[in-house]
Amino acid sequence: MTQQIRLNAFSMNCVGHISSGVWRIPGDQSYRYTDLDHWIDLAQTLERGLIDGLFIADVIGLYDVHGGNADQAFRSAAQVPVNDPLQIVPAMAAFTKHLGFGVTSSIAFEHPFPFARRMTTLDHLTKGRTGWNIVTSYLDSGARNLGQTRLLDHDNRYDVADEYLDVCYKLWEGSWEDDAVRRDAAANVFTDPAKVHEIRHEGKYFKVPGAHISEPSPQRTPVLYQAGASSRGRDFAAKHAESAFVAAPSKKLLKEYVTDLRRRAVAAGRRADDVLTFAQFTLVLGETDAAARNKLDLYKQYVDRDGALALMSGWTGVDLSKLDQDAPISELQGNAIQFTAKAFSSADPDKIWTVREIAEYAGIGGDGPVIVGSPATVADALQEWQADTGLDGFNLASITHPGTFRDVVDLLIPELQRRGAYKTAYAEGTLRDKLFGRGSKLPAYHHGASHRALAHKKEFA
Repeated sequence: MTQQIRLNAFSMNCVGHISSGVWRIPGDQSYRYTDLDHWIDLAQTLERGLIDGLFIADVIGLYDVHGGNADQAFRSAAQVPVNDPLQIVPAMAAFTKHLGFGVTSSIAFEHPFPFARRMTTLDHLTKGRTGWNIVTSYLDSGARNLGQTRLLDHDNRYDVADEYLDVCYKLWEGSWEDDAVRRDAAANVFTDPAKVHEIRHEGKYFKVPGAHISEPSPQRTPVLYQAGASSRGRDFAAKHAESAFVAAPSKKLLKEYVTDLRRRAVAAGRRADDVLTFAQFTLVLGETDAAARNKLDLYKQYVDRDGALALMSGWTGVDLSKLDQDAPISELQGNAIQFTAKAFSSADPDKIWTVREIAEYAGIGGDGPVIVGSPATVADALQEWQADTGLDGFNLASITHPGTFRDVVDLLIPELQRRGAYKTAYAEGTLRDKLFGRGSKLPAYHHGASHRALAHKKEFA
């Protein structure tokens, strides 16, 4: 039986997301990111292609590592200007029925109590099609703007994240019993107060005594996405995540990541298939291989090399402007996204990268692979990468917006369907049900579900 490929669209509420400088390509509409019609059109296009979800990245901060300031980020539109990802989702949900929405929010910059309400609200408004990409952040500039000196060290950020999730689980899973909302007009009771419980959380990082102030949403806890690929990040994903994203330039690194994450999930008391794995890819599609190569040649004419280095410096935490552009780099050390640095240091044991080569590689597709060709060529490549690495699917970034995604829907999806490698209809139900087919709620053995029973004890540990 042919293995099914899962696809997410990877975007951001900004002009320049992953590929740098391509907003200048004639016909690109990234500049319309402030226009709701732009996002509604994208959502409808993705749903027409039966895409699983729109995964919306976000940052709170500026890419100011390169050169010690954010000047290049502003010039290149390197993820700035950028708007809130959550606020565009309800409009897209109103014009679609099945498309899922994975929104990014950092545990470093918002208290869990108001955040839990925002996600419950979003899950209600989307009728259970909401996911949360849990990030711990990597830009010190964001921390400074919230009154912090700098971000906590990498692994300590995950300690905060573990407690942050526990607060959210208590609010989402345990504070309100299933039948707390009665809507009993005759008895003049909307909510039974005996079935709403204070969570009484007192931890190292958070103190939240009260009850959740929103009634349970269709999924209660949104589908949990996570992209941490360091050892500490993998432990976090093995405990919490239902979908995990990774960006790496080689099959070797991707296979190692997938195998290790599944092993850790089992060690954490979960099933190996409880965490779906998606790799960041960028596709350049044409009716023929030659047409696709011509597109890529056009795109390369607009690549902003300095913008790419601004992004890479932010992702690695290393100011690449200070390094000799043609000197070999054996290893990158920083306090940001550790796997990005490792990927370029160890992707190919026979290759030593230079800064110039990193900039050229990252200009199109960022830190993930770029596949170029006809629908058949690209489908072959995706099936090969999936077979060789064990990936469940791909997180597809765009070059032109919405052109890249229209090409995926109109050219690639029919080819994958012809091969029996892609669904021909959406499953019914919430996002969690569509992805796993096991109902709308977290499985009973998931760590978050352990907080359900506490509601009936009237007190939390």
